[in-house]
Amino acid sequence: MSDPVIELRGVTKRYDDVLAVDNVSFSVERGSVCALLGGNGAGKTTLLSMLLGLLLPTAGQIVLLGTDMLRHRYRVLERVNLSSPYVDLPQRLTVRENLTVYARLYGVRAVGKRIETLAEQFDIAGFLGRTYGTLSAGQRTRVALAKSLLNHPEVLLLDEPTASLDPDTADIIRGYLNDYRQASGATLLMASHNMLEVERLCDDVIMLRQGRVVDRDSPAKLLQKYGRDTLEEVFIDVARGTEQVGNRGLAS
Repeated sequence: MSDPVIELRGVTKRYDDVLAVDNVSFSVERGSVCALLGGNGAGKTTLLSMLLGLLLPTAGQIVLLGTDMLRHRYRVLERVNLSSPYVDLPQRLTVRENLTVYARLYGVRAVGKRIETLAEQFDIAGFLGRTYGTLSAGQRTRVALAKSLLNHPEVLLLDEPTASLDPDTADIIRGYLNDYRQASGATLLMASHNMLEVERLCDDVIMLRQGRVVDRDSPAKLLQKYGRDTLEEVFIDVARGTEQVGNRGLAS
């Protein structure tokens, strides 16, 4: 890769007797969209949390935008953001208040204008004045996505970005994320269980199982390699440790 923006070198995360991430190394090129795929407990969210500096690795090195995240993460955090429907915002604040707080933390200029622009793009203008705790799961997902774009991030980390959204809204959001990447040159790293979403958005896929990288390639090449018709079938093969079933099918 000519210009890696994300680099992990031998990253390990252990919680007492649980090995959540096991000696993971990979890099992600500038301007690409890369997916982290794996079953529950494969280490996806742990990796995203370590990239943000919310968790410290037990061993290894993380370099983001050329910066060692273990030593100088505050130098680049304003250029990064995360969207996750599983990370709640303050419940008693309104949506507008929440977005205002985060915009100021990121040093966003013209805060009101930026919020209005994102509110229109993510169709949340109708409940900017409502407290976050009263929103539905789908509404919270859209607010989380708006929050993640406040600072025009160069690196956008996405954890199940369209969870709880209806198919039409999810499709619109995927289109917006793709347009944002193309217009800004941002790098996107996403964890998702939506295989159609991964096939549509991602140039590259990293397959995880039990905290380890077990394969990596483009969606099209993974389908060919495993002899499968859909990425969901590849996912199941890898999650169950039956990759050779696909390989035998390809060989035959």
